Amino acid sequence: MTRHAEPGSARGWPFAASGALAAALLLGIAEIASALFSPVSSPLVAVGAAFIDITPAWLKDFAIDVFGTADKLVLMVSMGVVALALAAVLGLIARRRLALASVLCAAIAVLPGAAVLSRPATGLLDLLPTVLGGVCGIAALNWLVRLAHRRTVLAGAGPSPRIVEGGAAPDAGPEAARRTFLIGAGLTAVVAVAALVGGRALSAVSTAAVATRDALRLPGARRTAAQLPQGVGSPAPGMPPFVTPNGDFYRIDTALAVPRIDPSTWELRVHGLVEEEFTLSFTELLELDLQESWVTLTCVSNPVGGDLAGNAKWLGYPLQDLLARARPQEGADMVLSTSADGFSASTPLEVLTDGRDALLAVGMNGEPLPLEHGFPVRMVVPGLYGYVSATKWVVDLEVTRFEDKTAYWTDRGWSERGPIKLASRIDVPRGFEAVPAGGMVLGGTAWSQTIGIDRVQVQVDDGAWQDATLAAEATVDTWRQWSLDWEGEPGNHKARVRAVNRDGEVQTSDRADTVPDGASGWHEVQFSVE
Repeated sequence: MTRHAEPGSARGWPFAASGALAAALLLGIAEIASALFSPVSSPLVAVGAAFIDITPAWLKDFAIDVFGTADKLVLMVSMGVVALALAAVLGLIARRRLALASVLCAAIAVLPGAAVLSRPATGLLDLLPTVLGGVCGIAALNWLVRLAHRRTVLAGAGPSPRIVEGGAAPDAGPEAARRTFLIGAGLTAVVAVAALVGGRALSAVSTAAVATRDALRLPGARRTAAQLPQGVGSPAPGMPPFVTPNGDFYRIDTALAVPRIDPSTWELRVHGLVEEEFTLSFTELLELDLQESWVTLTCVSNPVGGDLAGNAKWLGYPLQDLLARARPQEGADMVLSTSADGFSASTPLEVLTDGRDALLAVGMNGEPLPLEHGFPVRMVVPGLYGYVSATKWVVDLEVTRFEDKTAYWTDRGWSERGPIKLASRIDVPRGFEAVPAGGMVLGGTAWSQTIGIDRVQVQVDDGAWQDATLAAEATVDTWRQWSLDWEGEPGNHKARVRAVNRDGEVQTSDRADTVPDGASGWHEVQFSVE
């Protein structure tokens, strides 16, 4: 029987697959090693964090608009796809020059190593997962490429003198060589996937921070939040709850890997243009006079009508009292807050000292802060977008001046001050929803923090503006829900909404993008009655 050589493209795929599988093993081993060693040492996370650091504002805004709170997952998946594609090219190089491909693989591993060292609170020991993953990846590349050559030789494509030399051509037949390669590739894939999945799972559960949070019992507040009045929720069916559950609260931040901070080691440094610099431990913080406050938080990346807003009851220590202890010096006008992962925010000093319920928060909706929302300590400031106020995992407060210091997002084109704009949205019906004929109740949410909502008006099908019925108000620092009874004819309809606050300000119809200081405009939905 005549044995026909495989086409060139068919002969090449085992080598491309070898490169991709070696890269997957490199990432998997590094991931599980970083979970056992230190989460900040993950090369995949470090590269992603470095990418976020250099991301221009427009690209960050685009990612959030398109992917919402899944933006980090999309980034991680995209990086993985790119890494596997580049590794496949490396595998094709290894087909002819295995030694060169191995050297290139080692050289490329320098990049994630540099990314690891660029992150806050990392050192040379944090390179160990990258080094271990690199060694395993190069070993896998050599092994798989040799198996691929063995398969190719016996398939009739001819030997490669750089690889199959000195008796490398086996006595086994082509079918056995093919099975051997597929088994080797399969084993590598299984180990890589298991290591990646296991590493992510270990990162999520095997830390002192998780165990400590689960066992932590927060002290009671010296000043408790007022009981929510009856009727704070809109009667419109399908409305989101007035209090956002912790698990549903939006999360937008720069951390690809959630910082895992043991409260017993946490300290807050307060310094800068102050008369008294000091540090505060977690135990000392819990011994202070804590208070509860209902506060709605909003992300500056929230588009018109978006859901990047949430309302919760926070427990913490007033930042005004903390700063009173430090005694800011004359001329200071900003507090630069920094998180454990290197993020920073510039908050006007006057906002933190004007009597509003700005907190150094430790609790959220009656429990310790969730890890992804800042455990053990974060900032909560009514009336400001999160990028200039809501620093999670906060470890440093520097009293300074706007002219002397800049923060993470202001360095990337966003406004240095971020007061939340008067806003409203329609929550029901949802865009392009089909509703049954007969009467219905439109519902939504509006906010004007530190001022309060006075009216909400709804316009249906370009008709007259109608005053909606406002739900009860909890505080001026929370959102306010509304409803409107409406009955329309079958067909297509549209509705838009605007709010008026207690200062008489009418929400503007002028459309503005989220960059540089938040979106504006009237929210409009189209729906149909059937």
